[in-house]
Amino acid sequence: MMTEDIRQACRILRQGGVILYPTDTVWGLGCDATCSDAVQRIFRIKQRADGKALITLLDSADRLFRYVDDVPDIALELIEVTDRPLTIIYERGLTPPLAPELLAPDGSIGIRITAEAFSRQLCRAFGRPIVSTSANISGQPTPAIFREIAPEIISAVDYTVGFRRDDTAPHSASSIIKLDNNGTIKIIRQ
Repeated sequence: MMTEDIRQACRILRQGGVILYPTDTVWGLGCDATCSDAVQRIFRIKQRADGKALITLLDSADRLFRYVDDVPDIALELIEVTDRPLTIIYERGLTPPLAPELLAPDGSIGIRITAEAFSRQLCRAFGRPIVSTSANISGQPTPAIFREIAPEIISAVDYTVGFRRDDTAPHSASSIIKLDNNGTIKIIRQ
């Protein structure tokens, strides 16, 4: 089932579509992070203000250098030693290739290297970064498991992954830190 889900999800992502998929944290809305139209669609689905940046997933720290202007050494060290999902906000994302709508007004970008089996294999198969934002309307509670996702979210996407739908183990959001190019770390969410 996982292999077929990855194949179908990649097909939709390549067409500029939006998917609903399990990640290393909560279920997420995802799209090609290099496609402005798809990113704008996620903002509409979530009813979220355009100025609020979205997180992007990658399968490998090696890929960071394609999407971030400067990757401080401490970032690579933190990614290597973390034992839970960690989103790092870097000072400046690169557009292109990233869709400019992903960046915060100050040009920063939040990226997480996923270690979870499905999302990691999906990122690897797709070969580009994938948007990962919680599968909820902005301001509503984040669903901990698939069955808590609102029907209007499910009906708004082009493909819903079948893998892990029956998983009842609640997952939580990632820790978020902001990392300046000089190595200064600011904790945003623990």
